[in-house]
Amino acid sequence: MSDHRRRLLPPIGALASFAAAARHDSFSRAGEEIGLTQSAVSRQVALLEEWLQLSLFQRNGRRVRLNRAGATYLKSIEPALNQIRVATGAAISQKSDRELNIATLPSFGMRWLAPRLPRLNALFPDLIVNFSARSYPFAFEEEIFDAAIHFGEEDWPNAVHHLLFREVSIPVCAPTRLASQPINLPEDVLNWPLLVLGTRRGAWMDWLSAAGVDRAPPPPSGSFEHFLMLAQAAEAGAGIALIPRFLIEDELASGALVSPSPIALENENAYYLVFPSSEASRSSLNDFRAWLLEEARALPD
Repeated sequence: MSDHRRRLLPPIGALASFAAAARHDSFSRAGEEIGLTQSAVSRQVALLEEWLQLSLFQRNGRRVRLNRAGATYLKSIEPALNQIRVATGAAISQKSDRELNIATLPSFGMRWLAPRLPRLNALFPDLIVNFSARSYPFAFEEEIFDAAIHFGEEDWPNAVHHLLFREVSIPVCAPTRLASQPINLPEDVLNWPLLVLGTRRGAWMDWLSAAGVDRAPPPPSGSFEHFLMLAQAAEAGAGIALIPRFLIEDELASGALVSPSPIALENENAYYLVFPSSEASRSSLNDFRAWLLEEARALPD
């Protein structure tokens, strides 16, 4: 770097001290923010002023306030300091190409993905996959995620969609309550408290229609944010719920939940693995995709 260019680039410590002091109108509070003493901040600001041959603050005892020149300088350098922070954070958090961040629907992640991870680890021991719960779509360019599990249509913007499977929901309830309040015909569910997922309040209407019942259901007795909460309420005897079969295989196998009707509700929407089209050739993502699609194909019809 030439002497002239070096002369135009003050020490980053001096710039950081100046910006903090400007934010707080105080050298001592600036020191608390950036981990320096009040006198150290004062020296750094003085160094910068000497470097610039320009006074940046009005000083009144222990109080300081930006003067016009200082305000103009701060306005010019603050965006650059923020860019340095962002770039540094990105560099520090940069992950290996064999590490993935996956956003998943909460119930799907806990009940379907998590139990299958040992097979992923055995197949790709060098692959590190971090899962986080997300219930709604987002812009990949604004998040840290490499891929997501999506339920709905093939409508995630600028993303590749890989179909995992379609959803089939069945009515379930606690066996003890069913023993005291039998369901012999589909319309008998209308005498039960109906439990629903908050985002699918019309599910019972759809199920009754599929069962050939031309009657509207009463308002739901309970609404829940996640399927696992819904399953726990049904298991406790709070009512009857419509839940995707793949999420409650354990409860059905143990008898904690039973299905009083063979009529299932097939959802037009499906579960997809989605990721940015720009990442389609990434080897770690392709390995994860291959494993996930194989697991989905192994599901019983």
